[in-house]
Amino acid sequence: MNIGFIGLGIMGRPMALHLAAAGHTLFVPDRRSLSEDIRAVATIEADAASVAEHADIVILMVPDTPDVETVLFGAHGVAEGLSRGKLLIDMSSISPTATKDFAARIAALGCGYIDAPVSGGEVGAKAAALTIMAGGATTDFERALPLFQLMGKNITHVGEAPGAGQVCKVANQIIVALNIQAVAEALTFARKAGADPARVRQALMGGFANSRILEVHAERMINRTFAPGFRIKLHQKDLNLALSSAKDMGMALPNTAIAQQMFSVVTAAGGADLDHSALVQAIELMAGMAVG
Repeated sequence: MNIGFIGLGIMGRPMALHLAAAGHTLFVPDRRSLSEDIRAVATIEADAASVAEHADIVILMVPDTPDVETVLFGAHGVAEGLSRGKLLIDMSSISPTATKDFAARIAALGCGYIDAPVSGGEVGAKAAALTIMAGGATTDFERALPLFQLMGKNITHVGEAPGAGQVCKVANQIIVALNIQAVAEALTFARKAGADPARVRQALMGGFANSRILEVHAERMINRTFAPGFRIKLHQKDLNLALSSAKDMGMALPNTAIAQQMFSVVTAAGGADLDHSALVQAIELMAGMAVG
C-alpha cells in the first residue's frame, strides 16, 4: 500500500521503518530532522497535504492534541490532500473528546478514521512489539490491521466509537504512572533502609509484585539510565488528559494526581525530557537522599 507517515520521532521512526521493510511505499513530509534511514526508504513530499494526496492510508504519530489538529486541519494539512475512501490512522496519544471531533470532520470528507494510540515506548517500537488500542468502525480497523501487525503484538479493537482507543490509552497511562511510582517508592525504601536495591528487585521479580515496570524501569532506576524511552513531559500530558477527563465526568483520580505531582517535582528540577522512570528522583528528594 501507499502509506503516509507523519511524526517520525523516537517512536514514529522505527514504526515507519517496519512498514517500509515490509514492502509498503512510504510518503513523508520534508523536515530537516528526517533521519538518513528514513530518507533512504521514503518518498519525501513538500507537506502533509501532498503526503495525503499520494497515500491510501495516512498515519499520524505526533506528541499532543494541538499537534494532531494542526497536522490535520492547518494550512497544507492532511485534510487538504484527502479524497473519498482514504483512511486516517492517528497513533498519537491525545484527548478522547477531541478525537471524536476530528473523526467527524474526517468522516465528512468521505474518509475513515481510526484512533490507535500505542504503549511500549521506544523499545516496543523498535521491536515491533507495541500494544495498540484502536477505536473506530470494524471495517476501518480490519483495513488497518495488517499495518498494525507490522508494528505491534497486542492489538485490540476496543470499540466502534471514535475515541475508544484514546480512552484505553489514558487508562494505560494511569496504570503505568502508578506502577512507576510504586516501584520508585519500594526501591527508595530499600535503599534508605540499607538494602541493595538490585537484589531487592531480583527477589521481587520472583513473586506477586513482579511487573513489566519492575523488570524494565526498576533497572533504569538502579543503573541511573534515564535517557528517554518515554519522556516525563509526555507522560504528564497523558495524565493531564486523565485528570481533565475525570473532572468532566465528576470523578476523582487521587493517586493519578499524586503521580502527576511527582513528575512535576522532577520537571521543576529540569528533568522534563528524562525517561518517566526518573520519577524516582522525586521520591529520593522527599526521602532526603542524594539524587544522581
